[in-house]
Amino acid sequence: MFSDLFRLVRIAATLRRTGGLSVLLGDAYGFSMGQRRVINAVLWPLIPFGARGDQSLPPVARAASALGPSHVKFGQVLSTRPDIAGEALSTDLRHLQDKLPPFDMALARKTIEKELEAPVDTLFAEFDPPIAAASIAQVHRAVLKDGRVVAVKVLRPNIERAFARDISAFYFVARLLERLVKKSKRLKPVEVVRHFEGVVTREMDLRTEAAAGSEYAQITERFEGFRTPTMIWEHCSRRVLVSGWVEGTRLGDVPALRAAGHDLEQMAQRIMAVFINTALHDGYFHADMHQGNMKVEADGTVVAYDFGIMGRLDAKSRRVYAEILFAYLNRDYRRGAQAHFDAGYVSREHDLEQFAQALRSIGEPIFGRDAASISMARLLQQLFDVTERFGMETRPELILLQRSMVVVEGVVRSLDPDFNMWHAARPVVEGWMKANLGPAAIARDLGTAALRLSRLGPQLPDLADKLVAMATDEDYAAAQSLRSPPHRSQPPYNRHAPRTGIGRWVAFGLACTLLGAAGAFVAIEGMAGVYALFGAQ
Repeated sequence: MFSDLFRLVRIAATLRRTGGLSVLLGDAYGFSMGQRRVINAVLWPLIPFGARGDQSLPPVARAASALGPSHVKFGQVLSTRPDIAGEALSTDLRHLQDKLPPFDMALARKTIEKELEAPVDTLFAEFDPPIAAASIAQVHRAVLKDGRVVAVKVLRPNIERAFARDISAFYFVARLLERLVKKSKRLKPVEVVRHFEGVVTREMDLRTEAAAGSEYAQITERFEGFRTPTMIWEHCSRRVLVSGWVEGTRLGDVPALRAAGHDLEQMAQRIMAVFINTALHDGYFHADMHQGNMKVEADGTVVAYDFGIMGRLDAKSRRVYAEILFAYLNRDYRRGAQAHFDAGYVSREHDLEQFAQALRSIGEPIFGRDAASISMARLLQQLFDVTERFGMETRPELILLQRSMVVVEGVVRSLDPDFNMWHAARPVVEGWMKANLGPAAIARDLGTAALRLSRLGPQLPDLADKLVAMATDEDYAAAQSLRSPPHRSQPPYNRHAPRTGIGRWVAFGLACTLLGAAGAFVAIEGMAGVYALFGAQ
């Protein structure tokens, strides 16, 4: 409790000193200028206890960087949630660079030897000093005994304990905000901290990142000119991750890429195609695809790495998102509104036509304009404003997808300033719609449903017994309540006692229904097998 209070004072003092407090109170919580002045005056005596931070950063990002690794990571996670932080604040937080001084190399070697149960000199022919250090881990270049060059990622010592202390303070501040500041309830501070805790917990188990990289490699191997590093599974553990080394030019060094003779326009198309295809077709996408997480090899191949933040969409979300995008691309706003209503994203108590009109106010300004003049950030802010007005429940997976799309759009426009995301998205969305909403897709879905239903076959006898017992139990209880005086105790139910006429008829009906269902399931399973057999040919 006292440690949380101490951290609260330090956070408030740093925010006050850097000017971040005024930004938060104004942008995130909507306090008036007068209210902000009063709060700033009250916290003025705390200024000496606050850290200065990096003067080159925006106020809130400056405060986060001064407060330490946990706050930097929290700011980075919050930058992916403009629905919570607001577009302006989330954009400022994107300036946060997760760069910290490296920890001692001897500690890194000790961690590796403990995790992989072998001396570093036995595992590697070469093991270099750290080349990059972040809030959670640092990276070393190394060479395996078989000559393969690899990247070795090692968690910081005691990082779990340090983050646990800071997360406790975050929860304390979040609960305090929800109790004292009514406007904060809309932003759900406790839920935000819980989301952050989940992200950090996953990142602190490097096996999860290795699995994410392996899955992403599998779904992107079909794209020519794009790859991911190979995971060296025999050298991966909870605190150590070893993957193939990536040699190349950073994607952010556009002059060097142009000097090397790479086709930047074609590269931009390739990166966007990978992102949209993996999101819609596979439901799994790289959610941190900024320039620092990609390199370009000598032959022009783009290599993506760092799989700490990944996004996943289920089949329903993909279908809804594709329908919404398709409606926008065809300027069919009523269809887009209907997709929101059908998915349950917007309550039916709202008027469909009014919602369609609101979507039109977002989409129409895009068409007829050149790509460079379209601000995706402004477009998303308008979308959040509209959905909030119509009480649309926040969908974290879609917010992450939209935010990731903004980042990827920024990357591809750095390569090709005239890149038009809508033109790039149209063939992918139309292809997905044909493959997933046409007659062949319906037949495929029916076959899948039939196979799932057929698995209930072995459970039908037990299910029939349970339903018959339930029906006779209810019938018996109802009959006894009519025959016996209220004050008289009821005799215990005997399963083998004679049943009333209604109970026998209910039991007979249920039995016939379930027997019929069993026969139907068997027939469906046979049809599904035939479909699968001929569909594969």
